[in-house]
Amino acid sequence: MALLLGPALIVFCGFVILPVAMAAYYGFFSWSGYGPAVDFVGIRNYVTILTDPDFHEALGHNAFIVVMSLVLQGPLALGLALLLNRKLRFQSVIRVLIFVPYVISEVVVGLGWGLMLQSSGAVNGLLDKTGLGAFAADWISEPGRAIWTLLVIITWKYIGFAVILFLAGLQGIPEELSEAAAIDGASFWQIQRHIVLPLLGPTVRIWAFLSIIGSLQLFDLVWIIWGQYVASTAGTSTMATYMVANGRNAGSYGYGSAVAVVMFLISLAVALLYQRFVLRRDTDGALTGSSK
Repeated sequence: MALLLGPALIVFCGFVILPVAMAAYYGFFSWSGYGPAVDFVGIRNYVTILTDPDFHEALGHNAFIVVMSLVLQGPLALGLALLLNRKLRFQSVIRVLIFVPYVISEVVVGLGWGLMLQSSGAVNGLLDKTGLGAFAADWISEPGRAIWTLLVIITWKYIGFAVILFLAGLQGIPEELSEAAAIDGASFWQIQRHIVLPLLGPTVRIWAFLSIIGSLQLFDLVWIIWGQYVASTAGTSTMATYMVANGRNAGSYGYGSAVAVVMFLISLAVALLYQRFVLRRDTDGALTGSSK
């Protein structure tokens, strides 16, 4: 057992536990990233983080993205999965088209959407040519609008993963249950509501967990499209962009390490609370089933 567990444990400690411990250590120093960390400042970095309005704003953006990603992606992905679970023409093609955005690199997605959403980009050009020029806007840098632009991009990028995950969960639901309900006179929507959705619950809860953690750690799309300075002025900054902007780019690796620790603790707390209050019945059921 130890021989099998050893390599995985070494990798986990080397690439997870050790970096977290080092970040926690450097977070107590004012360190520029070069040479030994000798300027000990105690918890000053953490106090600065927790009292910085810019960090509060970034944390608020992350929280908003967490909630709205669940609200937008969940029902839409569930509806698409239920539709694609039925026999349709070109079903495989539609599945591929929905999933393709998820496998495209974030760099490609960010650059492509960034170019299309510029004031003189393809989106506003299309609106002008179709007689909808009144709806043209500065989608990227206008405060209050940019965060919704980011949500649209995130939904387009990641909804394919949710659809595929839900389709996999639907494949595990016995068709005999739906057929028996249909024979008893249940409508299609009654079958989905009272049979399919409850049995799909564990899959939905796992997806929601992955979506929450991913939203808390969102960085790449924001950094590529908005960059260091535009993200803060446009209202799309996140904890991760705040960390890079005020840590590495500011030459203050000690402060950046402290931000990383705060992000880790927030994500850990959310994960533990979610497991305790949402995933508990799923894990309890699995443990109970395995003990029989």
